[in-house]
Amino acid sequence: MLIQSRFPLKALQQVLSKRFNSSSLNPTIKNQLSNPPPIESIIEARGFVKSIRSSKKVGFVDITDGSISNNLNIVLQGPDQPKFKVGQSIVVKGDWTVGKGKQPFELKYNPENPQHAITILGDVTDDYPLQKKATSMSFLRNFPEIKHRTSTLGSFLRLRSHLEFKLMEFFQSRDFIKVTPPLITSSDCEGAGEVFKIEPLNDNNPKEPFFGKNAYLTVSTQLHLECLALALNRAWTLTPCFRAENSNTTRHLSEFWMLEAEISHVNNVDQVTTFTEDMIKFVTKSLVESSHSTELSDLGAGNGNDYLNGTYIEKDVVQSRWSNILSAERWPRMTYTEAIEYLNKTLPQDEQLIWGDSLQLKHERLLAEKSPIFITDYPESQKPFYMLKSANYNAENPTVACFDLLVPEFGELAGGSMREHDYQVLLANMKQENMNIEDMEWYLNLRKQGTIPHGGFGLGFEILISYLAGYDNVRDISAFPRAPELCNC
Repeated sequence: MLIQSRFPLKALQQVLSKRFNSSSLNPTIKNQLSNPPPIESIIEARGFVKSIRSSKKVGFVDITDGSISNNLNIVLQGPDQPKFKVGQSIVVKGDWTVGKGKQPFELKYNPENPQHAITILGDVTDDYPLQKKATSMSFLRNFPEIKHRTSTLGSFLRLRSHLEFKLMEFFQSRDFIKVTPPLITSSDCEGAGEVFKIEPLNDNNPKEPFFGKNAYLTVSTQLHLECLALALNRAWTLTPCFRAENSNTTRHLSEFWMLEAEISHVNNVDQVTTFTEDMIKFVTKSLVESSHSTELSDLGAGNGNDYLNGTYIEKDVVQSRWSNILSAERWPRMTYTEAIEYLNKTLPQDEQLIWGDSLQLKHERLLAEKSPIFITDYPESQKPFYMLKSANYNAENPTVACFDLLVPEFGELAGGSMREHDYQVLLANMKQENMNIEDMEWYLNLRKQGTIPHGGFGLGFEILISYLAGYDNVRDISAFPRAPELCNC
């Protein structure tokens, strides 16, 4: 009431809207192209020199600042044109005009106009590596400090940022709480032993672990996330994880980001698969709807689509993957047992599978040949201790209520399960795996103190970006990849 008497609510809203919509920062090229200033107004633009073309009477310099894949064209008028080098960071003050050709706007600089100016903020050496020519990704990996100034790698980072924003929107609208589980843990969630052990360099008492017990970098936040979900009903996280797996492949990193979600009060694995499907469709749909908008900078602006026409990206691959995700009203489900039967109808006689065999990448691609597909109810022996037994559990062929999401041309994209919520059953599972019960007492206590049926899933974030970007090497999706013998900055 005090606010209303001194400052009417409507007036307060107007003041706040004006205050918080203003910015003390210089406009980006993305902002200038999407919200153009008045024609013939004098403005400043900032960026790196991308390319240079010149003649006796006029010169052209393309600049970019990383906020958008499109360049801004600077037109240099008159014979006394300043000299530039590719890679220099510059500030140009000139006339904002309608562009000629494909570019909707240009910035004209005339050295004879006293209101115009050019300032070189940062010079480059003569051997600056990012010249206007095709370069391989392996070449760019030698320059981790500047490689993201290229159109393609910059697009990956902008795509990543967009997906993070949309994921936040998706989970927020469904009453999930974003949490931050620890990166340091005393347990190996997956039980594979591929963990990095943490030890202080200046340990004066090497016989006594720093934390009182052995500690590791997390390979998955799931166990801690379960604790938080059982308190908050629904919880999710996007956080770094680490795996000491000596794999030099296009799919594996030693440091990667995991999107994980845990959901209380779900009763079957179909609820979790449906939610996972909804999430992936939501973010993919957001890309389709933004593909010709200046708001999604990595996909270009106006009639352009620089991202899809990039040097390393095949437009048809991207559009095919997006279409595969969105075309089906509901992705098919198939049990592991049904998958084995299906594959054996396709595979040659000498490659036949028996129940209990692990599915290889070639099998996953066959199963997902036509559309994304959920494979459910894998053999109990293939999965970790915490998974709930299948609803149709068979002692002869024991399975658990879990799933892998397979996508065309790619294989596995996500995996999840219902979690065992019965104390005695979980305890028996852990004993069977010869686990240290004392160290896991905190996890077992969740089953003694108001247990709740729950389930969840995990998804490698770089893998998702890689799939949606149509570029199947996560080392270039990650800004600073960490892999065996790869930590160069």
